[in-house]
Amino acid sequence: MKKILSLLLLVCITLSAQKKTVNPYAAIDAKALQIPDSLTRSTDKMAAWFKSSFATEKDRTRAAFIWIAKTIHYDLDNMFALNFYEKREEKIDKALKTRKGICANYAELFADISNKMGIKSYVVEGYTRQNGFTDYIPHAWCAAFVDGSWFLYDPTWGSGYVNGGKFVPRINNAYYETMPKVLAKSHMPFDYLWQFMNYPITTAEFYQGKTELDRSKPFFDYPAQIAAYEKLDRIDQLKASAKRIEEMGLRNSMIFDRLQHIKMEIDNDSNKQKTTLYNEAVNDYNTGINEMNAFIEYRNKQFKPAMPDGDIEGMLLTSESKLNSAVKKLEGVSRDDEHLGASKTQLLKSIQDALKQVMEYRDWLDVYFGKSKSQRKGMFYEKRSIWSGK
Repeated sequence: MKKILSLLLLVCITLSAQKKTVNPYAAIDAKALQIPDSLTRSTDKMAAWFKSSFATEKDRTRAAFIWIAKTIHYDLDNMFALNFYEKREEKIDKALKTRKGICANYAELFADISNKMGIKSYVVEGYTRQNGFTDYIPHAWCAAFVDGSWFLYDPTWGSGYVNGGKFVPRINNAYYETMPKVLAKSHMPFDYLWQFMNYPITTAEFYQGKTELDRSKPFFDYPAQIAAYEKLDRIDQLKASAKRIEEMGLRNSMIFDRLQHIKMEIDNDSNKQKTTLYNEAVNDYNTGINEMNAFIEYRNKQFKPAMPDGDIEGMLLTSESKLNSAVKKLEGVSRDDEHLGASKTQLLKSIQDALKQVMEYRDWLDVYFGKSKSQRKGMFYEKRSIWSGK
């Protein structure tokens, strides 16, 4: 009997070991890791190679996932250095050059390759919960729209784990192509839009480990909300995200810091947008003045060499169009803006003065066009003025 029990135990252990070693993606993984090293310093080249080497979106995302998880080693020295201010391109470049990174590097790399393969992907930022405890440092993972559905990917957790102060490489497929409701047990986005759930989990529920579906909550149509989000400009996207984050409550310092960073981004981007609009308005104003001065100079030469009436009128129409364009762009700059308000007021006055002058020349031109050729010549001896815009 003891021998039978020993045999059964041995069989169970053997079967268990066999089950653990089965990799349903083995063929894809082996092929993906054959990518020429010369191509692996550029996400453009990697995306092109993966796309040409694999036929389906699922296989392509697997190829990107396994290459990152196998090739990029977790940077223990910088594991607490998640920097929201670092540019996306810098995170990607650092990972490809050093073959090391933290969660943000893994996530940005996966999302960039996926997007360049034509697979919509986003980096999701948030925090995690393990063994009943919520971590105190933020984390980043990915979402990708594959074959008509949203899946979640965490190439960082999928690449291995930290034990005794050392990184242990070990592929964990639990974090590849994971259903949102499954990953929600351990991963909480700052912005609940990226939970991809019709009944989003609240911050309090996540802390309590209550991640089961609760249909008593208001229904959240996340596909429609994502579609609406994608139509917004960057500033409005940030504002919408900040609103959703505040709705869930600022339970920890990570959420608070992320919200403050988003608000800072809104201010910075808004200021950049206003400055761009103001500079474009100045350029349009200068072009309008130059066109008007070109008309004046041509008029002073008694419209010689001769041009069709339509071309002559076109000089003033172009001037007027550019000046009106400048006015339109200045609408995006508030008079109360501490940096550009006074400049806007001054520029707007100059534009209005110029537009008045353009209209005077257009009135003169209407009279000119209404006269015969012999009568037109006398109009050049009337009082002239040159508008300089100064």
